[in-house]
Amino acid sequence: MSSETHPDGAEPPQDDTATEQSVVTDRGGGREWPDLASDTALDSALEAVLLVVDSPAGEELLAEVLDQPVARVTTALHRLAEGYTAAASGIELRRVGDGWRFYTRDVYAPVVERYLLDGQRAKLTKAALETLAVIAYRQPVTRSKVAAVRGVNVDGVVRTLLARGLIHEAGTDPESGGTSYRTTELFLERLGLSSLRELPPLAPLLPEVDAIDDV
Repeated sequence: MSSETHPDGAEPPQDDTATEQSVVTDRGGGREWPDLASDTALDSALEAVLLVVDSPAGEELLAEVLDQPVARVTTALHRLAEGYTAAASGIELRRVGDGWRFYTRDVYAPVVERYLLDGQRAKLTKAALETLAVIAYRQPVTRSKVAAVRGVNVDGVVRTLLARGLIHEAGTDPESGGTSYRTTELFLERLGLSSLRELPPLAPLLPEVDAIDDV
């Protein structure tokens, strides 16, 4: 008798564990979805998402992304915020408008300002220059579209460009809801240009930027 056949001729019962595992894997785009049953795991997942948001994320959106009840996510957000405050952390989690986002705690603003001022003396990396070029030629543009063109995460680079005063937030993209970015007057000043119209032709510098229109 084959191991694949039930004694009465019926198909053998499916392995519920394997079925559930496949569903869980699909949630993560081919990666195993983390078990968020514990409060610690849920808190960690929220931290991971909030670290990369373009703009404050609401409880409903976070609950949908993590496939958790809104009430549980809301409780977790408040728990996280209180934890950062109790630990006197240099970052704080605040609800601003309709969403949550990480911010530098005000008391440490002088430290951050000194770092940013010192950072002005350092040259931009190749990754920062490429990201700046994409923004310059396709502004206003969101972080996700820049990342799609470059093929890598650009969150850290965008923060650097913002800190250097070379780009600024320019409203919300009507399609994705993400924050759009534009270059600043300082950007033009550093290049010795009076307007964006004086930028050289795009093709010889960064041909792949044309692909952003298809993203």
